[in-house]
Amino acid sequence: MSDATERPADRKAEPDADAWETACAEDLAAEQARRRATYGPPPGSAAEELRKLADAVTDKLAGIQLPGALGGIAAQSAVSQLFKQAKAAVEPVIDRNPDIFDHLAAAGSELLAAYRSAVEGSERRWTRDDADDRPESRRDDDPRDDDGPTGTERIDLD
Repeated sequence: MSDATERPADRKAEPDADAWETACAEDLAAEQARRRATYGPPPGSAAEELRKLADAVTDKLAGIQLPGALGGIAAQSAVSQLFKQAKAAVEPVIDRNPDIFDHLAAAGSELLAAYRSAVEGSERRWTRDDADDRPESRRDDDPRDDDGPTGTERIDLD
């Protein structure tokens, strides 16, 4: 055999059917390890982050020293008891429906994007100096175009 890539004719070598899948999985694992090393562990679900926040707030409030020995201890124990009760009420909801917090976070992001879009559109319209830049759909007798005081304005979110 003169060529190193030739194979003997009597040997029937089948190509690996999963070679592409294996290579992609290896590349993905290497990229994830690189990102973990660079940026740290990825954030958990919204439910896990809520638990971490509750624990951090409870720990922080437990460490606050209020003035007055007896009053400070009483207030500190009352705050601690309040957070324990809130955590006890929220924990079962988180355990039964962990995906609900992910959905709520996504919905909040969507609402924020819609609000930003509406505000940016209004700001562009309000800061426009030239009257010739008005779209043709706007009428000259529109009461929102005068410089006088205006009441509420309907913002179309579509």
